[in-house]
Amino acid sequence: MMTDFTFATTHVGSVPHPAPDGLARRLVKLLSIPAWTQHPRRTFLESMYAQFAATLPGFEVNQPKEKVILRTDQDLSQPLEAFYTAYLSEDPEFFALRAEYAAGFFAMLEAAANEPGTWAKGQVTGPISFGLTVTDQNLRATLYDETLADAIVKNTAAVARWQARRLKTVRPNVILFLDEPYMASFGSAFISLSREQVIAYLDESFDAIHAEGALAGVHCCANTDWGVLLASRVDVLNLDAYGFIENLALYPVELREFLDRGGAVCWGIIPNNEQILGERATGLADRLRNGMRLISERAAGRGIKITVDEMSRRSLVAPACGLGSTTIDVADRAFDMLAETGRILQRG
Repeated sequence: MMTDFTFATTHVGSVPHPAPDGLARRLVKLLSIPAWTQHPRRTFLESMYAQFAATLPGFEVNQPKEKVILRTDQDLSQPLEAFYTAYLSEDPEFFALRAEYAAGFFAMLEAAANEPGTWAKGQVTGPISFGLTVTDQNLRATLYDETLADAIVKNTAAVARWQARRLKTVRPNVILFLDEPYMASFGSAFISLSREQVIAYLDESFDAIHAEGALAGVHCCANTDWGVLLASRVDVLNLDAYGFIENLALYPVELREFLDRGGAVCWGIIPNNEQILGERATGLADRLRNGMRLISERAAGRGIKITVDEMSRRSLVAPACGLGSTTIDVADRAFDMLAETGRILQRG
């Protein structure tokens, strides 16, 4: 699916605000593709590793200690049977987000229903990051447990499908992102997964998103082997372009193939921390244009044609990563700067 985005603006998800309040309405009006907000400071249940996990067999959350585990020292036969029965019967409500875990999702549904627009964005923690971060009671990464790994991947896919369906009730076009910060460690001693395993895990969720008529995105907020993500069936690649745009220039062959099948790049060019205080929208727009020119020139040096104009049509703009770890003032400035930078880039 080839979509002309031409620097449409969106964001990653997490914010420092303690509640959605009027933020959902503001973002629905401010951004081309509003995303629902995640509020980890409201409750630990809104952390990216608790938020989507309540349907998983063995799920246990300790809010005072801010800890999520999947217990394997108990009989999981009944929870697993219930989980797979719901998954195989495509029971969407079994995998529904709950208001206590995702207040921002429901706030955005309400805001978007009352404001004209054509796009919405959702997000879910990807299976690689979830399964390598969340452990069992013995501190073993759950992605290395064969039974749990399959459930984690299928839970990601099913939660993504449920979100896509609900978002389509208020917007005809939806992008559903997998957030995969742990992919920054791919290829290191910290991940004993093959390239093929990673792609297969991701593609299962991407296929589920496509089944709902939505576009699939993936977000990694640090440098990684971009060739792995570009080789998956993802539609939108989201990277920290403020810090790592030049690294994408190392993958001209993979980027060309990605663009040929209709892919788009979401450039995280807006700093998600105090660096935003020293930036201007014109400078950030120039920084992105220069980075895109570098990618085009490096590709040409390899005999591959990737023009800035082509990339521009296939570009979205976003903060470099989530804003949940910063201050409200910084986050608000980042959103304003995002909208202004998008307008400058759209003017050409």
